[in-house]
Amino acid sequence: MAKFNKSSMTKYSLFFFALLVILASSCVSNKKLLYLQDLNSQSPKVSSTEKFPYQEEQYRLQSFDIVDITIKTGSEELNKIFSIVTGDQTNMNMNMGQNGGDLFYMNGYTLDERGNVDIPLVGEIKLIGLTLEEGKALIEEKVKAYVPDDFFVRVRLGGIRFSALGEFNAPGKVTILQNRVTIFEAIAASGDLTTIAKRNEIIMLRQYPDGSQIHRINLNDRNLLSSEYYFIRPNDVLYAEPLKVRELGAGTNFIQSLALITSTVSTIALIVTLVQ
Repeated sequence: MAKFNKSSMTKYSLFFFALLVILASSCVSNKKLLYLQDLNSQSPKVSSTEKFPYQEEQYRLQSFDIVDITIKTGSEELNKIFSIVTGDQTNMNMNMGQNGGDLFYMNGYTLDERGNVDIPLVGEIKLIGLTLEEGKALIEEKVKAYVPDDFFVRVRLGGIRFSALGEFNAPGKVTILQNRVTIFEAIAASGDLTTIAKRNEIIMLRQYPDGSQIHRINLNDRNLLSSEYYFIRPNDVLYAEPLKVRELGAGTNFIQSLALITSTVSTIALIVTLVQ
């Protein structure tokens, strides 16, 4: 039976040690990548056997929010007064929309630091802390003093603005022109998460009237559908941390890991040969 000398033992020890470390640290399993799993089940598959009721609270306006307020009456003169968009500015806003600019920032109403908006003819109205419906009712009450006849008031958010940071394929500041946006729509608008993003612990920085708070969200858990974080709010910040595999520099799939193992083993063999 062949005997191993000391150099051979060292060579094989280094080889198996490197192989063990790489295999233990490389590759990202499908379980870490799949959204909306039933974590109580042995199977990571996403099933559709259950409905999840929404737990959505009505958004209350905060300072520096942008709202789109439309007031229409039977008088053309009053309509011109209530409108803050005129000729050249309309064309400029259309160009901004086509070029990806923020249309509502130019022709919407921004709540100031005290939560007020200044509407032509009506004056300042305090909207902070109100829902869109409550804000609409308050504006209608103020407009009645100037327009006794029929009129129309519409109040809506000037889109949902949020920021995506970290392991997104297209990170940055995003505006979605909708009144309601799910967290998955926000992720899709940011190019989806990268393979090495930590999906079970997405950080959400959310603003409240009395300050900001950090929440940690598990995208792998289907119970997210019935949580208060399923719908994002204006000015939310989403941060995706990287998995440990990035820190170790290992591959994220089998082919990358195999290439890394081959390269590592070749390097170790060369070093052992030179030492001998």
